[in-house]
Amino acid sequence: MDGTKPAMESNAEETQDEGQESKGCFECCIKCLGGVPYASLVATILSFIGVALFCGCGHVALSGTLTMLENHFSTITTDHATLTMVIQILQYIIYGIASFFFVYAIILLAEGFYTTSAIKKELQSDFKTTACGRCITAYFMFLTYILFLAFLAIFGFTAIPVFLFFNMWNTCAAMRSPDSNITSPESICVDVRQYGIIPWNATPGKACGATLGDICNTSEFYLSYHLYIVAFAGAGATVIALIHYLMILGANWAYLKSAVSTHEYQDIKTKDDQDLEAEARSKEGQNSSSYS
Repeated sequence: MDGTKPAMESNAEETQDEGQESKGCFECCIKCLGGVPYASLVATILSFIGVALFCGCGHVALSGTLTMLENHFSTITTDHATLTMVIQILQYIIYGIASFFFVYAIILLAEGFYTTSAIKKELQSDFKTTACGRCITAYFMFLTYILFLAFLAIFGFTAIPVFLFFNMWNTCAAMRSPDSNITSPESICVDVRQYGIIPWNATPGKACGATLGDICNTSEFYLSYHLYIVAFAGAGATVIALIHYLMILGANWAYLKSAVSTHEYQDIKTKDDQDLEAEARSKEGQNSSSYS
């Protein structure tokens, strides 16, 4: 009996230690999860998805558009040389946008972690934000607003090829429809020269009737049309992500500014309380000396 009692006590101590360790790990996990800026994390994921869709699909769609124009609307290389150069420039811009937004989204996520931690420490009176930290948040808010305006313009620009391909798709669908009473299909044409894509002297510059129907059935047209739609959706998702970032940065800046004002008030109140206590002690000392 005497031998089993110490063994039981040691087992109980080991079980208690394991319980404390598991409780400590659980509290640590809860603390870590509480410091995650979920709003910034959602905005970052949405930004990654939107930029990836816009850049990837837009790059492939531009290549398909150039191939379709070279094969069906501008057979002479010199006629679309300018368009080729513009498309190459746009593709390089897409590379830059993808790289920049990847880095910028990571920076904003890191800023969200920093600000969330700073706000919690402010509330616990363990930490005071500096003017530099508040200026960094304000700077990111200004830069994000500029990027929002820029990507809003890109979002509108991306709608142009979607509109052009949609009109061409509807024209081909109308010719194939059994309900349409088209007596002369060759009179129905799509002239891309009127959109300023290629010059007016480009050969042939337009497609009519059966030729237009064959173009709509090509893989370049089908793939480019749907990729432009996905790129348009990706640009919209990026705009929404930037709006989320603006809301988050604005709220963080307001919280930090409010916390600074609260700390200044607490410092003034503490100083006044100390002055009152010192004055009360001096009066007590004077009264005690007069009585003696």
